[in-house]
Amino acid sequence: MIALIAQYGLLLVFFNVLVEQAGVPVPAVPTMVVAGALSASGKLPLAGVMLAVVLACLLSDLVWYWAGRRFGAGVMRTICRISLSPDSCVKQSELRFQRWRGRILLIAKFVPGLSTVAPPLVGAMGLRTTTFVLLDTLGSLLWAGVAVGLGYVFAAQIDDLLADLASAGTLALELLLALLVLYIAAKWWQRRRLLVALRMARITVDELSESIADGQNPVVVDVRSQAARLLDTRIIPGALLADLDGVDQALQDISRDRELVIYCSCPNEVSAAKAAKLLMAIGYRNVRPLLGGLDAWDAAGYVIDRLPSDAGASGDGPLHMTA
Repeated sequence: MIALIAQYGLLLVFFNVLVEQAGVPVPAVPTMVVAGALSASGKLPLAGVMLAVVLACLLSDLVWYWAGRRFGAGVMRTICRISLSPDSCVKQSELRFQRWRGRILLIAKFVPGLSTVAPPLVGAMGLRTTTFVLLDTLGSLLWAGVAVGLGYVFAAQIDDLLADLASAGTLALELLLALLVLYIAAKWWQRRRLLVALRMARITVDELSESIADGQNPVVVDVRSQAARLLDTRIIPGALLADLDGVDQALQDISRDRELVIYCSCPNEVSAAKAAKLLMAIGYRNVRPLLGGLDAWDAAGYVIDRLPSDAGASGDGPLHMTA
């Protein structure tokens, strides 16, 4: 088994990193750590391992980057739909992209869910290709250096583990496959639990339109992340802009008895449902997420306003990625 890893190690490292960075839930860090240990014992070239990781990262990330430049916000919604972590779109608001700008690529691979999201996001925001390649390369080197370096430093202990695995034969391989299946199952169960926890009554776009036409004046709240608004400047007319983590403060002057309609552009209205749960917990009595969110409102043919290009973000100001 060790001989097989040593013989095809670089190829295994390359493809493992490639598919993980593409979004497939197959962790690459364990493979990188083992490769680092094999490098320490001379079974794999250290420079070759680092090069394989960086090339795999760049290849996968460039595909997502170009998809972001070509399809903009659409590719972000696709990532959220296929992700085993459906709140990955929510996490965009938890990281201050307007502060980090393209430098978010330096730490993206260390943050669960962000590694796949960051390349298309900065691509859609217009980060120059040369700048993207430079920052993504540096971020990949940093990530690879930590993982491979750990394997290199603790090579003796990892060699003992590999020897134990080799003596276990097919049992070890079956155990590793079982652990991978358990990992994917755990992520799926986490997704299911989140969606179950956020089950609540929704309001349809037709019901919202009728409510507005009847003069009921519901307070419509856009809780998309700042990054999402910069990518997609559509907005329901009159909507109040509020980040998910600050929606309670944004509505502090609104009566607890007012009807609130919360919308986002995430699958299953994840951001909107989270905001609604938060508002209900602090005393708002009539809060509902908008079923289908902004996309459903637009698809139904209702009026859409556009935010100015410099008004998509609240807080520290807009993110300009072209420089």
